[in-house]
Amino acid sequence: MSKAGTYYYSALRICKQASASEIRDAYRRQALKWHPDRWMKNPKVSGEAKKRFQQIQEAYSVLSDEGKRKIYDAGLLGLLADEDDEGFFSAKKRARFC
Repeated sequence: MSKAGTYYYSALRICKQASASEIRDAYRRQALKWHPDRWMKNPKVSGEAKKRFQQIQEAYSVLSDEGKRKIYDAGLLGLLADEDDEGFFSAKKRARFC
């Protein structure tokens, strides 16, 4: 699997084979963890939290829609973000979820 094919899955911390309910549960966990309101008192993390929350929302919007997910899995959905600029995401963190 290419790096581009794992980006949304790594944002939600799930494997490519995750079911719809696993995607929904992972989204809820990550959204609660990284919601910007939760981090507003910590300016060192608030910017990163906002970025992560946006990534989580984007990943969920694609992976929760069966049609969009098939297109994404086929590698036909162009990614707007460069994977080398992922903030907290790293190859080591991605690898342990699948």
